[in-house]
Amino acid sequence: MGRYLVRRLLQLVPVFLGTTFLIYWLVWSVPGDPFAGKCGERRCPPEYVAAMTAKYHLDQNVFVQYATYMKNLLQGDFGTTYSGRSINDIIATAYPNTLKLAVVALAIEAVIGLTAGVLTGLRRNGFLDNLVLVSTLFLIALPVFVVGFVLQWLFGVQWKIVPATVSSEMPFSQLLIPGFVLGSASMAYIARVARTSIAENRRADYVRTAIAKGLPMRRVVGVHLLRNSLIPVVTLLGTDLGALMGGAIVTEGIFGINGIGRQVYRSIVTKESATVVSIVVVLVLVYLLMNLLVDLLYAALDPRIRYE
Repeated sequence: MGRYLVRRLLQLVPVFLGTTFLIYWLVWSVPGDPFAGKCGERRCPPEYVAAMTAKYHLDQNVFVQYATYMKNLLQGDFGTTYSGRSINDIIATAYPNTLKLAVVALAIEAVIGLTAGVLTGLRRNGFLDNLVLVSTLFLIALPVFVVGFVLQWLFGVQWKIVPATVSSEMPFSQLLIPGFVLGSASMAYIARVARTSIAENRRADYVRTAIAKGLPMRRVVGVHLLRNSLIPVVTLLGTDLGALMGGAIVTEGIFGINGIGRQVYRSIVTKESATVVSIVVVLVLVYLLMNLLVDLLYAALDPRIRYE
């Protein structure tokens, strides 16, 4: 396991460098004046543009810019915005909010999705099975912003159960609706994958053997059937944390959450390329580490899997 972990960590290095360089090149190659609007309604003086161009190495090729950026990144410095604000401070303020929202969404989709998948996988073609299939298809088909606006209007405006927007303290009770909105599509996929996996493994020889030995059905399902059926579900959940954090732009905008997604949107509008790159770099790192954690969990779920 130790050798496998070291090998996987070394494999992450070229993947991280290649991915971040591609992102850096794409963001910095976007046409447009990065200093437009930085001096109010007037055009910025040539002296200001020249000084800012030299400060942010915009007069050099993309390889030199990327090398300089990575050098500062290895020292823990994500750089500064064109207005002089530290990007480290922006990430430190916004990242915990998005992480909290993503964890709530992940917990909701895991509990509801897995429960629905297990129940329908054990009792296929019944009323509950058909209900889950129709509702999950409905959630997959609906865009996130539609689900968000409908639930915000129902729970926040019409019924007044929770505030329409999340306060700066972000209590757990106010994150339930945004978390459900953010994880709704993934929850539907998890329910369907769990349903298929449970139904397939239920016909396996080891399940029939456990039943023939007289084991209680609760133990057969909870220990034998569920454990072997969780591998595809864990794959979805593990990789979904990074996806949820990157896809929180719409949800955070609807519910007024000051998170990573909202900062990315603001940075794109104001052409703050350095902020966009830095936030995406953090998301890439989280995504790669979650993929590694998922691979390590496979061995814990299935004793037949061994890493050397």
